[in-house]
Amino acid sequence: MTRFFCPGRVELAGDHTDRQRGRVMAAAMDMGITAEAEPNDEGVARVFCEGFDPIAVELDKLWPDEKERGSSAALVRGVAAGLAETGLRLRGFDAYLFSDLPPGRGLASSTAFAVLVGFILVTFAGARTTPEELARIVQKTEARWFGKAGGPADAPACALGGGVYVDVLEGKLVPIDCGFDGLGLALALTATGGSAVDAEQACAQIAADMTDVAHLFGEPFLAKIRGPVFDAKWQAHTDERKWRRARHFFDETWRVSSMADALGLRDGQRYMELMNQSGRSSEMLLKDVWSAWSEDRLMWCLEQSGRLLNGVGAWRVHGSGFAGYVQALMPERCFEGYREAMDGLFGPGACRRVHIVPRGVRLAQEDKRLFAREGRPDAAGELI
Repeated sequence: MTRFFCPGRVELAGDHTDRQRGRVMAAAMDMGITAEAEPNDEGVARVFCEGFDPIAVELDKLWPDEKERGSSAALVRGVAAGLAETGLRLRGFDAYLFSDLPPGRGLASSTAFAVLVGFILVTFAGARTTPEELARIVQKTEARWFGKAGGPADAPACALGGGVYVDVLEGKLVPIDCGFDGLGLALALTATGGSAVDAEQACAQIAADMTDVAHLFGEPFLAKIRGPVFDAKWQAHTDERKWRRARHFFDETWRVSSMADALGLRDGQRYMELMNQSGRSSEMLLKDVWSAWSEDRLMWCLEQSGRLLNGVGAWRVHGSGFAGYVQALMPERCFEGYREAMDGLFGPGACRRVHIVPRGVRLAQEDKRLFAREGRPDAAGELI
């Protein structure tokens, strides 16, 4: 058996900016998916995960199947097809998965799964591919085969590791150093409940509202509009939901660059100031912190985070917001008290510290620290 690991991703900045061709920043984290796999000579990719029906994809039948859309099998088939197009001679495999990425929670579980499958296929074919190429194949697979495109920074973060800054309009991807541990800061995620799947309609409405404003300027998306041109009309529309969400886009896409600059300068205090601005913008302008399923759990977490971290740390909604996670950054000395408070509100294990991992998907036989970590599940988790 060969052991593989692919990290999930944590969104650092760029809340709902990507669909408008803005900027976003994300990083690979130590929550992820582990696979123990071995090649077979049957030309079939099999994936096993406790609690789910086994997946079996014949590698000589690589065309989209509408019945598979939205499923793990679609990701396996699509990634295999993308690699075959590069000339890779595919070899079947049997893989047994273990995951601590909860599905549908905005942590890029489906992307991590697809990247992991791609790396297994490449490894057992005795070939090599760049992380960038693998990320491109996964992005294409998610859009065409899976039926739901991931964020533009998701696959690069999972494949490359570390942090990535993406300017979607310019097609620019830049690796960044976002090792918060080295700054004496602890990054935490708290699960309050809910699912990004449950909030798909609300997320789609945000994108539609922003697009409607872009169309008023004769553009297909907001990134094509110059900030001063928008500012000239913004004042007359401050009370309308669509215009407030568009205002968030322009402020947030600027903040992404500024937060990346702060990390480059290793200025943790400036980064946290901007992170708090991002969080307030999401709450007040974007309005992605409440939905029917959540009652007021997400807002309650944000309010309590503010009470605990005011003046010393930062807090914001994570991912789409509606997915129910709150991200917090604080001096290491504050973490245990914060974790105890969050676990007291939302249940044991709701809050955990996450670490940015410098490498993305990889062979992991010798990387024992990944599997000796406290809290690592013994049984397999869900796939996507």
